[in-house]
Amino acid sequence: MTTFRRPAGLRFWLITLAAVAGMLVTASLGRWQLSRAAEKEALQAALDERGRMPAIDGRALLAAAVADPSSKDASSLVHRAVVLEGRWLSEHTVYLDNRQMHGRPGFFVVTPLQLAGQSGAAVLVQRGWAQRNFQDRTRLPQVQTPQDVTVRVQGRVAPAPSRLYEFQGADSAQGSSRIRQNLDLAAFRTETGLALAHLTVLQTGEAGEGLRRDWPVVGAGVDKHYGYAFQWFGLCGLIALLYVWFQIVRRFIRPRSHPAA
Repeated sequence: MTTFRRPAGLRFWLITLAAVAGMLVTASLGRWQLSRAAEKEALQAALDERGRMPAIDGRALLAAAVADPSSKDASSLVHRAVVLEGRWLSEHTVYLDNRQMHGRPGFFVVTPLQLAGQSGAAVLVQRGWAQRNFQDRTRLPQVQTPQDVTVRVQGRVAPAPSRLYEFQGADSAQGSSRIRQNLDLAAFRTETGLALAHLTVLQTGEAGEGLRRDWPVVGAGVDKHYGYAFQWFGLCGLIALLYVWFQIVRRFIRPRSHPAA
């Protein structure tokens, strides 16, 4: 006796449509992550190239970073090596709170450096990290700052210090306090009256002066995009595998019922 299989119903076609849509979406997201990775690789190559360039001096930094921080000349200096000579303005040192290094909370210590021979122009230097006193949170760490002598600072050009979340009105509450959650460069320029450049310098070199300088390696974050792409392509493959197994393979291996003899 010949048996006829029922034609595929609406449920089958709905599942098929959902599976195809899911595979198209996840595959597109995977390809998009690969394109982002390619962009980041190009950015990483540019950063590496900047790192190999000769160090600039204070004159070159000011020429690009005083007038317009968003200009092409200024942005092209970020992550460039720099060597500065000048005098620390320790009276304007600020301690940025809740900053971590190797998972330990503390301060980022920033001090303006008045550049030698530049008509009073100054650059804000992110000098390093210092551990805070948890028994007395208002106590400042001991940071050695040479006074009234010309110092030589090696580092790399960096944007203004990153901002952390803070409650509304925290800046105004802190006022001119040495300990702050964030530092707005424009407001600090007005507060101190200094002719600060729009870019800062991340000091590198041997640790000293009561500070640590284990700054994270500059990177464009390429690996995470490859990881996301792998996840999306893996999800696409999983959808395809589940669809083939449940909607096609099982239809052929499912035991057929036979009429009673």
